Amino acid sequence: MEQSVSPTAAVGIRKAPTGIAGFDEITGGGLPAGRPTLVCGSAGCGKTLFAMEFLVGGAVVYGEPGVFVSFEERAEDLTENVRSLGFDLEDLIERQKLVLDYVHVERSEIEETGEYDLEGLFLRLGWAIDSIGAKRVALDSLEVLFGGLENEGILRAELRRLFRWLKEKGVTAVVTGERGEGTLTRHGLEEYISDCVILLDHRVSELLATRRLRVVKYRGSVHGTNEYPFLIDERGIEVVPITSLGLAHIASTERIATGVHGLDEMLGGEGYYRGSSVLVSGTAGTGKSSLAAHFVDACCRRGEPCVYFAFEESMSQVVRNMRSIGIDLEPWIRQGLLEFHAARPSLHGLERHLVTMYKVIRTFQPRVVVIDPITNLLSIGSESEVSSMLMRLIDFLKGRQITSMFTSLTQGGAVLEQTDIGISSLMDTWLLLRQTEENGERNRILCVPKSRGMAHSNHLREVRLSDQGVQLVPRGAIAAGGQE
Repeated sequence: MEQSVSPTAAVGIRKAPTGIAGFDEITGGGLPAGRPTLVCGSAGCGKTLFAMEFLVGGAVVYGEPGVFVSFEERAEDLTENVRSLGFDLEDLIERQKLVLDYVHVERSEIEETGEYDLEGLFLRLGWAIDSIGAKRVALDSLEVLFGGLENEGILRAELRRLFRWLKEKGVTAVVTGERGEGTLTRHGLEEYISDCVILLDHRVSELLATRRLRVVKYRGSVHGTNEYPFLIDERGIEVVPITSLGLAHIASTERIATGVHGLDEMLGGEGYYRGSSVLVSGTAGTGKSSLAAHFVDACCRRGEPCVYFAFEESMSQVVRNMRSIGIDLEPWIRQGLLEFHAARPSLHGLERHLVTMYKVIRTFQPRVVVIDPITNLLSIGSESEVSSMLMRLIDFLKGRQITSMFTSLTQGGAVLEQTDIGISSLMDTWLLLRQTEENGERNRILCVPKSRGMAHSNHLREVRLSDQGVQLVPRGAIAAGGQE
């Protein structure tokens, strides 16, 4: 449950923070306080959970008791369903922080007459609000409440009356509704009545499911207008902003060693900038992972924690392979300085991989992060989707002054000074590896196409791998616009 609200929250209407990770950021502080919000979407997209997390966050984090009225699920079923997310509703009810009420609506008993109204619901809901001094209310869902009404005139009048009553009570309300055909809800009326409309969507593409959220409207407030991926996991809902908040991160002047002496020399004798992003690209077998392992080893030797995200090899395989070049990563793992997270890209969609990285980084607080290799992500997303994901990750890391290294596989025969994902422009330093065939031998060659903010070599270096690690051997200078 997130407690912080984006510092960029606009001055305007009063807002009620939801505690939903990422959502308060894109809305500039949360939902409109004292006003109703409609959360709509198809079945299984997370509407009930959104409403429940809003109430639990208010009760636990912000000291605002809440009332949840369900027209579909019994109170005991709701309590059991959210227990796996760490929500102890029974404890909140006992401490008078929450009222959970199930109202059974029998469609056959609803008579469409001019006398039909919601007076009974208002009395019941009003008593629940007053009994604990509730500031937040959730109604789940409108379809069941109004399921027996077909007269549009009565329906429109009762909807307006419901939303007006909620406003008069001064509570911040979340009302859920099922998405209709060609409309945001089945009735197609609620979005015109509520002050804020949130659309949740659950789609499947290439056998991978993705949930997305969009703020359709928000009266009196600026808000993000994009579709935002969101996840539901053991901690509840987490929204992933798809664009950066701005290029406001601090550019450090501190330099850190690469772990390879010859490479430090090529980078002005001092290595990478702290908090910079480094791309290591090249064809298969050129030594990309070996350079990454040297960097990780140097990081851990300085006593700095490091996270290694592997999308191609298991932790055991990486550790074994690196021993062949004289690097033993296992002691750093045992000491808690190095944490591995290895998984095939196809295990999750791009958004879940990104959120997993966010969570690991927030928890472990590393100074260095390695992603090896990023090109494997193309198996679960298009080039533009992977590039967007990596842009968000880079901004996230830069904002925390975390130095990042990304390895990228270049296909044989492709233009070497072009990455498959096209992210070289996002990188501060780019190391390019390739192979040459000379005198019956295949040799690895390294050059530095760019390294922002520092003098760097324009010479080619031969890369030699041995049990002493990676060594860079001069091959002579080639004029390429830089300085040795």
